[in-house]
Amino acid sequence: MRFHSGEIAVQERAGVRDIAEGVGEGIADHLPPGASEFLGRRQMCVLGTVDSRGSVWASVVTGDPGFIGTVDDRTLKIATHITPSDPLVLNLATEGHIALFAPDFVSSRRVRVNGRGVIRNGAIYLTTDEVYGNCRRYLQERIFVGKREAQAADKNGRFATTLSASEQAQISHADTFFIATDNPERGADVSHKGGNPGFVRVLDANRIAFPDYNGNSMFNTLGNVTVNPRAGLLFIDFDSGVTLQLTGRASIDWSPERVRTFPGAERVIDFDLEQIIDTPAGFPLVAKFRQFSRNNPKL
Repeated sequence: MRFHSGEIAVQERAGVRDIAEGVGEGIADHLPPGASEFLGRRQMCVLGTVDSRGSVWASVVTGDPGFIGTVDDRTLKIATHITPSDPLVLNLATEGHIALFAPDFVSSRRVRVNGRGVIRNGAIYLTTDEVYGNCRRYLQERIFVGKREAQAADKNGRFATTLSASEQAQISHADTFFIATDNPERGADVSHKGGNPGFVRVLDANRIAFPDYNGNSMFNTLGNVTVNPRAGLLFIDFDSGVTLQLTGRASIDWSPERVRTFPGAERVIDFDLEQIIDTPAGFPLVAKFRQFSRNNPKL
């Protein structure tokens, strides 16, 4: 079956079941040549993994073009340095669920790969189950122009269970974040969420909310949340390099009254924080902002 019960339930409630089936025809179990070539040119990707407690995390990894290599049409090798404090290290010490999201912030293209992964001989190996392109909307245009130097101490993440004032400010001003989810039977998924600054709202030191805009109609993220509420969020400050990795539980609010308070939203997602890792130099690439997506709803 192309979609699992959670995805089908959300597709039916949203009234897009037939559209989803058509879009789903583009899902492959292997890496087409175009996807391999696209991944080989990337300098970053976001990975979704699951820890031993079942918590879901989103992590960013970077490298020079070619750091994501194709071993064969079912296997990727990701040769990158992983910060010791990133849960990715332990989550992939043995084979487990993994999802990859690789964006091109200039052409607004992106590729998603879901499967199983493990760290072996210092590299991440990903065996594919699902490979597909993704909706181009809501991706802000940025270009990578170099790398930033960082002190060794800045590369170690700080753990907390509530959001500090600076972390709340970073989230409130974000125009981009990534969300990882997991279906214990079908696997992990990671996707992108974007909008104008302010589209993510901090409700208090442990709760945030964000709109779900019209997308590709497959509802991989919300379908997983319907089955398993655990989710991981990743916020990257492209100016400073600070990364915030949040893990917690997500829920979907379909109420029209709440949805109307988020311009352009079709649903609202609430996220309850359980743990955060704040890494001052978690993103080493220097990115120059060019323009917002023309699809972003006005706030």
